[in-house]
Amino acid sequence: MRIIENTAKFHIGEPTAVAIGKFDGFHMGHQKLLRQLLAQKDRGLKAAVFTFVPSPSAYFSKKAVKELSTSAEKRRIFERAGVDYLIEFPFVQEIADMEPEAFIRDVLLERLDARCVVAGEDVSFGRHGAGGCELLREKARECGFDVIIIDKVLYGGREVSSTYVREAVNEGRMELAAALLGAPYSVGGEIVHGKRLGRTLGMPTVNIRPPEEKLLPPNGVYYSYTYLNGSSERLFSITNIGTKPTVNDRQQMGVETYLYDFDADVYGMPMEVSLLARKRPEMRFAGVEELKAQMQEDLAAGRSYHQIFG
Repeated sequence: MRIIENTAKFHIGEPTAVAIGKFDGFHMGHQKLLRQLLAQKDRGLKAAVFTFVPSPSAYFSKKAVKELSTSAEKRRIFERAGVDYLIEFPFVQEIADMEPEAFIRDVLLERLDARCVVAGEDVSFGRHGAGGCELLREKARECGFDVIIIDKVLYGGREVSSTYVREAVNEGRMELAAALLGAPYSVGGEIVHGKRLGRTLGMPTVNIRPPEEKLLPPNGVYYSYTYLNGSSERLFSITNIGTKPTVNDRQQMGVETYLYDFDADVYGMPMEVSLLARKRPEMRFAGVEELKAQMQEDLAAGRSYHQIFG
């Protein structure tokens, strides 16, 4: 997959099918859109995903927005899916002020050589987000490219969207998030050294520091699966997200995971943790012994959970 980033000056010299979107939290609606995009490869078109960096919402809010999917996560998803081009188009004021017709002409047709555009019903582009499905259809008739508009996917009578997924994660409703995403919500990072308190208590854990831009669910203990070093092998685990207030005065967020029936040196490896369900909120205990007793109860509950649900 070729990634085009940090530039608006490029030209793809071959015909493409282009999917437009933010793709934050690769939910069922995004997956439906991507399937339609990849189907166009059978017509001899290259599959291109077009997204803005930063997103328009982050640009106009002038502050960092926590993401369901980091840039690295999106890149892995599209690479594995078979996308040929990923365009991370710089969103600057000049682009924000671009008229929708100019965006179609100068970006989609001239730079991307789009012969087919795939988008959701709520697609918006150009000045004040004035461009949408109807303008795409109108210009398609004039300019001779195809347009495929993807209907919304419903879950529980509600449209599946990044907003819906974000609500589920913010509320710690990981089962709902997994239903909307088609897979558990995951957090990844490189394994780093912690304080080794778990090892002294007979319950060794591994720690990662999540990316600053990654949206985390509420602090607490979660049943989880863990994947090490890019492997597809699923390891049963239980994970604490938070600052560990009983033993740590710093407010640095961390993801600490206990792997069942596992003992190996994994420091420095990449790790991905899939969060399945929330057991309890993070708590401050009176001392280490009380913390140890709660950890033992958590681990027993986690083992039972995995025996039941796998």
